[in-house]
Amino acid sequence: MRNSAAGDAYRHRRILYAELAQLLYILVGLGLGLIVPRIRRGPDLPAQQVIGVLTTIGLGVLGLVAVIYSLGILVVRWVASNYSPRLTQFRDTPILRQTFAFALGVTVFCISAAFTIGPRVRVSIAVLITAIVLLVVMAALLRTLQVTVATAIQLSPVLNSIAAHGHDVLDSVYHRDAGTTASPEAPLPEPCTTVTWPNPTTVLQRIQVDRLVGAARTADAVIVLRAAPGATLQCGMPVADIHGHLPAAVFLGGLVVGSERTFEQDPLFAFRLLTDIALRALRPNDPATTVQALDYLEDLLGRAAAAPTEPRRVTDQHQALRLVIARPGWDDFVRTSLDDLIIAAATTPSVLIRIQLLIERVRSRAHPDHHEVLTQRLTRVNDHLTTVFPPPT
Repeated sequence: MRNSAAGDAYRHRRILYAELAQLLYILVGLGLGLIVPRIRRGPDLPAQQVIGVLTTIGLGVLGLVAVIYSLGILVVRWVASNYSPRLTQFRDTPILRQTFAFALGVTVFCISAAFTIGPRVRVSIAVLITAIVLLVVMAALLRTLQVTVATAIQLSPVLNSIAAHGHDVLDSVYHRDAGTTASPEAPLPEPCTTVTWPNPTTVLQRIQVDRLVGAARTADAVIVLRAAPGATLQCGMPVADIHGHLPAAVFLGGLVVGSERTFEQDPLFAFRLLTDIALRALRPNDPATTVQALDYLEDLLGRAAAAPTEPRRVTDQHQALRLVIARPGWDDFVRTSLDDLIIAAATTPSVLIRIQLLIERVRSRAHPDHHEVLTQRLTRVNDHLTTVFPPPT
């Protein structure tokens, strides 16, 4: 459908760019393979020896392509089983695609150069030099990929990366700027139409704010979103209320959807990933890993405690309200971070004590309106600790 295609455009462009990059490497390799062997100047070498070297390099690099592909599958599966199936950072890392594409380009160069040399007796040393240079670059890419793999399976770098993404999205989603100053009491245009999601189940990944504000300004309408990025959209689910005359298809075209959550505009995603890692560590009885994940959760919760809880109100250049974006509230952050962990750690003293300390520290930094939510969780933790360590009789 039209709105589905528009919503998926961003994701499709990313896939297209990755495929075009691979095609570009292959075409460059083919071009070099056809041109370099035709060089006549400079020292030359026996053609059959050069063909043997090219064949060896080409077949060896072709084997590396299979290794790279297998490595990507293994690391993704390892990360999904040990950290979280929602953690896709290694799968989406550019170096994995670049190394794969460059290896294909080197293989194409070696094969095409060998065929271009053909029955000739001698060939320019430039062919061998080009192959060696490409091989050195390939080795550098493999080294970078090796470091990336090692980082992807180590706990501290993974936690640091998730927390960094969490900081960025909190700063971007909860920032206050001139585009969020419209009066909450400003009357909204009539009529009011509720737009429902017309397609199969998907995830709202991103809202194209500028596009929706422009469409609302043109139609003199106001869009009030009910769903925030990260929400799962079910067929028939209310997505937004449109005040004024704005076609539903135009609004739906401003939503980017996909099969999984992303960091782009979803402030709860980093909390969900850190909680996933902490919960999985409790299953094999690894409380130290859970405590380490809680260190990063505390930092993110402290930042979220200072964030505004009201929806973001976006205005156009004339300061007229055009878009209201739902944002997760304080209850959502605390529920995502702590509720499952408190239950799962009911018999793990070290984790309960760390959660207790986390709640006390965050509560000291939070606005008084946020204290009650934290106090409820602290009471549960204290109850579990009393069960684990009953008072002396």
